[in-house]
Amino acid sequence: MSRSKRKSDDVAGTAKKRQAITMETKVKIIERVERGEKMVDVARSYNMNRSTICTILKNKDKIMEHMKSAVPMSTIISKKRGKVMEEMEKLLSVWMQDQHQRRVPLSLMLIQEKAKSLYEDLKKKHGEESEGASFNASHGWFHRFKARANLHVKVSGEAVSADTVAAREFPETLREIIDEGMYLPEQVFNVDETGLYWKRMPDRSYISKEEKLMPGYKAAKDRLTLLFGGNAAGDMKLKPLLVYHSENPRALKNIAKGSLPVVWKSNPKAWVTQAIFQDWFFHHFIPEVEKYCLEKDVAFNILLLLDDAPGHPPSMDDFHPNIRVAHLPPNTTSLIQPMDQGVIATFKKHYLCHTFRQAVKASDESGTTLRQFWKDYNIYQAIKNIDFAWRAVTAVTMNGVWKNLCPQFVHDARGFEKVDAESKEVFSDLVTLGEKLQLHLREDDFLELLAVQHEELTNEDLMALEAQRKDEERQEGEAAGGEPDETHGLGDGKGAFCI
Repeated sequence: MSRSKRKSDDVAGTAKKRQAITMETKVKIIERVERGEKMVDVARSYNMNRSTICTILKNKDKIMEHMKSAVPMSTIISKKRGKVMEEMEKLLSVWMQDQHQRRVPLSLMLIQEKAKSLYEDLKKKHGEESEGASFNASHGWFHRFKARANLHVKVSGEAVSADTVAAREFPETLREIIDEGMYLPEQVFNVDETGLYWKRMPDRSYISKEEKLMPGYKAAKDRLTLLFGGNAAGDMKLKPLLVYHSENPRALKNIAKGSLPVVWKSNPKAWVTQAIFQDWFFHHFIPEVEKYCLEKDVAFNILLLLDDAPGHPPSMDDFHPNIRVAHLPPNTTSLIQPMDQGVIATFKKHYLCHTFRQAVKASDESGTTLRQFWKDYNIYQAIKNIDFAWRAVTAVTMNGVWKNLCPQFVHDARGFEKVDAESKEVFSDLVTLGEKLQLHLREDDFLELLAVQHEELTNEDLMALEAQRKDEERQEGEAAGGEPDETHGLGDGKGAFCI
């Protein structure tokens, strides 16, 4: 759908103020449309955009199912299952979705262990009087939990390691696809998502130690998701997609989202959903790549390589006649996916390095302490640093990371060596900057920090994220003058969460 089409869909052609929509209102909207009323008339009567009505109608089955079960579920939770059980299942769902986003296979045993662990920690948090009975996470509970949470879950017996055989064989398959389509290195693209704890210091720093002692939500737990991409030639880097858990954080007040150096999207859990990916594909990827091809005087004939991340729509070959989508074999990301072979890691080192440089500059010019600098550091500043770090990733790195997948496209046989050299140089800068900030950190401390980006959410993380979500939901509800949206976080309009 074009931008002009989307604009014409908006009621009265004006932007609507963000508002919370109750479940009862959604049901009334569905009923009115099904009675034959025009969507534009229904939208106008509620002062909404037509696109909002469309989203509600896409979620019709989910909304109606929620309404049918709302009263009995509420009664069961309050009288039989208890507050701890309710909260545990909510946090467990978040954990499972996060594991799924990171492509970590789940087994029934892992889910049961996590459920019991969360249950015990929540009992301690709420006090012993909150729940008396023990919880065994039985098979019966798991099947009831799946039904309550509307999960369609496949569990495996064993965790799956990287598939070295598939990673070794796929480059030849890909070469055949490239030869058949006569693709140039300028026309072959790859994108990949990564999480970023944008306000996190190495654990051994006094900033990190102090925050751990403070009560309430920890800023270091605040995570966003970035999608990076580029072509095999190394001369085209896509504008990053950034997904944050809040649509309108205070730091972005009065700042036009379109002016940001990232594609700004929001999702309650800061994940790339299929709806977000599809919107990015049509309204950002296609125009960017088409413009690049025109400037380079190459045909707009694109091969896009994707892994099996849950946010990628399963059938994308029908999306555009000039874009072919090829999928990497499962469990090969760490071995052959270009963006995961050094691009993302290099970006994160540059991000941290540039942030440290700003802290040193603030200290030198105005005497600002690191503690104060870090306290004032906000998501808008992080976005600007993300832009700087992304631009700092060199064309040599962007090309060299294709060595395992498309060695025929790599300009320099020592591509990986140059990627490693760039990485070591950034680490050296980080250690030097750390000394200037009197942090006395070693390279291992920064390696550990980068590794944290890939770790699963702990029970403490899950509780902190839920507390923050509730607080922001309350603030947004108050700002809109309505009740919080009861389907907040239910999904992206693509149906139930599946693993």
